[in-house]
Amino acid sequence: MADFLRESIISGRYPRGARLKQQEIATQLNTSITPVREALKLLAAEGYVIGDSYRGATVAPFDIEASSEVLTLRVLLETQLVRGAVERVAAADIAELRVLAREFAEAFDAGDNEAARAANYRFHHRLFEIAAMPQTLHFVQILWARYPFDLINRLKGRVGRAADEHDEMLAALIAGDTAAAMLATRQHIEAGFQELRDSVREQVPDTGGEN
Repeated sequence: MADFLRESIISGRYPRGARLKQQEIATQLNTSITPVREALKLLAAEGYVIGDSYRGATVAPFDIEASSEVLTLRVLLETQLVRGAVERVAAADIAELRVLAREFAEAFDAGDNEAARAANYRFHHRLFEIAAMPQTLHFVQILWARYPFDLINRLKGRVGRAADEHDEMLAALIAGDTAAAMLATRQHIEAGFQELRDSVREQVPDTGGEN
């Protein structure tokens, strides 16, 4: 349940500021309110949502300044997860990652950005699971709550570029090249955030130096 909600928030299915209604979620997933309530409590602790799980939870807003710090931490932790994945990856893992990468690319080709963002979440989560470093992955998921995936993947052409970057990560993983896999992961993380930062700067009006 919690993983479904994380994916839904990161993919933009539940936009920033959206009210999460327990009964609607429970009905959608054909379950009772109790597991939904417990999942929302966990997501509130991780920072994905704000508010009281009984009176109503809201998807947390975006803070680009906080995201700059999160970027540094993501690079540090996610490259370590990739290092661990290279050491432990098996043929079945590679096959599964290829399917997830293809789902991401196909969703982009179909113009389904929400599905692409969801597939992106599943690709990264599965890749990092391979490392068998659950504490590190837990902290990464907390960082993801504070990261603007939904905004980054709306940038023109970003999903297509991300698909190519996934291919580079997979190629290094398959080759067993730890250094290349870590570098490809770092560049993938930094590229998306730099594109968002550039986009935000372009939207700030030029005052011509006047105060």
